[in-house]
Amino acid sequence: MSFETVSQSRCFGGTQFVYRHNSQETGTPMRLAAYVPPQAAKGKVPVVWFLSGLTCTEENFTVKAGAQRMASELGLILIAPDTSPRGEGVPDDSEGAYDFGLGAGFYVDATQEPWARNYRMRSYIERELPALIAQNLPADMNRQGITGHSMGGHGALTIALRNPERFKAVSAFAPIASPMNCPWGEKALSNYIGSDRSTWREYDSCALIESGARAPDILVDQGTSDSFLESQLKPQLLEDACAKAGQPLTLRRQEGYDHSYFFIATFIEDHLRWHAERLR
Repeated sequence: MSFETVSQSRCFGGTQFVYRHNSQETGTPMRLAAYVPPQAAKGKVPVVWFLSGLTCTEENFTVKAGAQRMASELGLILIAPDTSPRGEGVPDDSEGAYDFGLGAGFYVDATQEPWARNYRMRSYIERELPALIAQNLPADMNRQGITGHSMGGHGALTIALRNPERFKAVSAFAPIASPMNCPWGEKALSNYIGSDRSTWREYDSCALIESGARAPDILVDQGTSDSFLESQLKPQLLEDACAKAGQPLTLRRQEGYDHSYFFIATFIEDHLRWHAERLR
């Protein structure tokens, strides 16, 4: 199966693509953005995934983070998928809430109706999309890193912890550290997965670490002026879980920064250099 090119633009010597394809996992058309650096003209290059947060599409990171310049310098392919299935017949929150349904797939495989048919973002990111990238892009799939923001930070951490053989590097911007212990996560997991909280643990980075999952090391940046810091993100839970388990973690509290893409744009260079160093 091949990608359909929606758009392509020359950028820092490489090319910024937006692709569309029909997903077997979600049963819908899906879009993704892919930046291919100039080094890819000579052979396969490492891949860094960016998973976006609530309400976002593949466009937010692509146009707001300013990541292409550094990806061009470091020779990294950047992959930014959408955050949920979309299209006619895909169920959404009945009240139109931003934190559930469209734009809020939470990187889980739903088991509850009516979500189970389409909301399979875990399998889409872990299995289907990597196979398509390997087929269609000059990507060295033996050298992959993953990062993300907020809900996408949760996705990056949990996917990396469940797939340590695949990801050589993981980082996150203001991740939802423990979805089992915050309103966003409790709403998403109870509706997508059901009321049995034991089944939520595979979607909670703190629970995964407690159960023995490990990554080589983890980088997290968190703004101290983030309005969601205390109620939703709770980085101290991740800090405590890593300390108890001996999981290496670099948690940087960035004074005065909020939850916006201004925060991400400020520190994206640090994160891409972190990944590049580990993907050499």
